[in-house]
Amino acid sequence: MDFRDSQEERDFRIQFRSWLAEHAAREPIPVGPDSRAAFLFAWHRQLYTAGYVGLSFPVDSGGRGLPATYEAIFNDELGAAGAPSGPAFGHIANAIRLYGTEEQRRQHLPGLLASEVRWCQGFSEPGAGSDLANLSTRAEAVESSGVVTSYRITGQKIWTSEAIWSDWCLLLARTEPGSRRHHGISVFLVPMRTPGIDCRAIVTASGTREFAEVFFDDAEVDAANLLGKPGQGWVIAMSLLGYERGPADIGWVSRFARTLRILEDEGRAGTLRRESTLRASLAKAYVDLRALQVQVQRTLTSRKDGSTPGPEGSIDKLLMTRTDQSLHRAMMDLRGAAALLDDGLDLDLYFWSRAQSIFGGTSQIQRDIVAQRVLKLPRAGK
Repeated sequence: MDFRDSQEERDFRIQFRSWLAEHAAREPIPVGPDSRAAFLFAWHRQLYTAGYVGLSFPVDSGGRGLPATYEAIFNDELGAAGAPSGPAFGHIANAIRLYGTEEQRRQHLPGLLASEVRWCQGFSEPGAGSDLANLSTRAEAVESSGVVTSYRITGQKIWTSEAIWSDWCLLLARTEPGSRRHHGISVFLVPMRTPGIDCRAIVTASGTREFAEVFFDDAEVDAANLLGKPGQGWVIAMSLLGYERGPADIGWVSRFARTLRILEDEGRAGTLRRESTLRASLAKAYVDLRALQVQVQRTLTSRKDGSTPGPEGSIDKLLMTRTDQSLHRAMMDLRGAAALLDDGLDLDLYFWSRAQSIFGGTSQIQRDIVAQRVLKLPRAGK
């Protein structure tokens, strides 16, 4: 597999690099949760206006219709420039693109790509652990003359990212009474201002309010807000998670590269601790990131024929977790006490990296997927 740029890719890389040199934000990302969210949304709108969002999305879905490999170039250049990452909506946008009606695509994709309408994903529930099939939030069909006209949603979601700033939620709920596990589940597109929805921020140890609990108390949504078919929720969820576990699809590669770029600059300026063991930890983080970038190039190249992510995405997720944790552990060690005393984002990034092995499917689940669905190994005990 040849990862060198084609002439067209090289031209795009040079063009984007030039644009970043002129437009990339140079000021630090704000620490305050609300100001940080506003800063990043503004940056994402700037990227969209310049034509750098939705690179691999089909033209009729609002994208540029370029091969998926351009997403890797986009992330490479953001990281190399030390610019903030791109928007992390690939999982939700692709779910709507692949399973939405024409009306749903027309209504939702333009605002989502432009970062003018904000979305969250309502999957995790208290008591369900890391097993998504244990969800208990239910959506009861409301009929009129034998036709389903709406659904009443009751239940609770937790650890819902960016819910307090979101306009819409892509929600997973059980629609078949008495169904178990991955059967009888459907997906809904739910306006967050629907009566009966209560969103409460979760303040983390580092002071962020990125996560929230979302309560649904007979929140009624129109039947037209069902995504896909009734009972198709598990299929849609697995497809969405395939994108969510893709480091390029949700911008993680550029986030890591930005952090590494800043640490390298500080190392050259002599502001970091200089013990040889710490330099070795930074070198390990560099190697981990480079391995992740090569894996992402491989994954995106396999999607050039338009295929969607498969179970191989769990390999990407495992490498992403290893990179996140080794990089931010190195950052904390290299900066020493300053990382704890300063008002920057260091502590938040470090805490987030520790959660990387839990959210989006734990590392244990990812290893099971790789063993059983990629390597075709038998289940334990069989």
